[in-house]
Amino acid sequence: MSLAQFGDQVSYVSAIPNNDLGFTALREVNKWGVNTDHVKVGGDKMGLYFLEKGASLRGGNIIYDRAGSAFSEVNADTYNWEEILEGADWFHWTGITPAVSAGAAEATARAIKIARERKIPVSCDLNYRSKLWKYGLEPKEVMPGLIQNTNIVLANEEDVAKYLGIVPQESNYEELEGFGKRSYSFISRMVHARFPHMHSVITTLRQTINASHNRWSGVVYNGTEFFHGQVHDISAIVDRVGGGDAFMAAFIHAKLKYRDLEKALNFGLAAAALKLSIPGDYNVVTEAEVDQLVGKQGVSMLSR
Repeated sequence: MSLAQFGDQVSYVSAIPNNDLGFTALREVNKWGVNTDHVKVGGDKMGLYFLEKGASLRGGNIIYDRAGSAFSEVNADTYNWEEILEGADWFHWTGITPAVSAGAAEATARAIKIARERKIPVSCDLNYRSKLWKYGLEPKEVMPGLIQNTNIVLANEEDVAKYLGIVPQESNYEELEGFGKRSYSFISRMVHARFPHMHSVITTLRQTINASHNRWSGVVYNGTEFFHGQVHDISAIVDRVGGGDAFMAAFIHAKLKYRDLEKALNFGLAAAALKLSIPGDYNVVTEAEVDQLVGKQGVSMLSR
């Protein structure tokens, strides 16, 4: 939805059950200007999750109900990726998709393969979710094969440890002002070196003061240098859900528009910061609103 709000033409690829719940979800996506022509209809169940929101000192909690959903039943042959990716400028996937089922992982692999053959940039939010990997394969058996043909990844220390077995040692951590000890430079270099098609590794940074007050920033590595983003102090969070998706959508939009990593990073960080002030799963801010926050005086830059 975020990309559509920025004026981009977006197609969403998924599967819904053949019932009123599925079609209601489809109409919700349609109303924000997202193309859903490639969403498959079939099966009886919608994948769900139940979220208990955190507040103050109490963190949130989530329960997934994805087993047997329409989307969990897709496979490598469900979608005509040659048709779907015709004329596309970008393909984005998340680590949640291959966590749902072996068939969903196969469908993701097929999409990435076709995108790479057509020289379409491929990005991923690695997004490790321990409560989803329940179908018999370990993340390390699935994810490296998907990441190897991906150009840009959003990753943190837990993601690369669970998916790639890259675990930083104490000496790999460094003090990052306002965010404590992090090993983003180590994991970024390791991921970039391991995958020959990798262009950029992004790490978002969050200092959780409490469930309602966070500091937010990020870093991107292009294989040669690190770009450090603006820092946003968000003292009254309305809804933390969707911040990562808001970041990636805005990053993709700005990268396509400006061809500049630092601009894309700061645009993504600002969009995600604004999303935390909006209830619900998706961001509905405009490009002008994000630009205003990027250019706002008094927003500091991340430093070591």
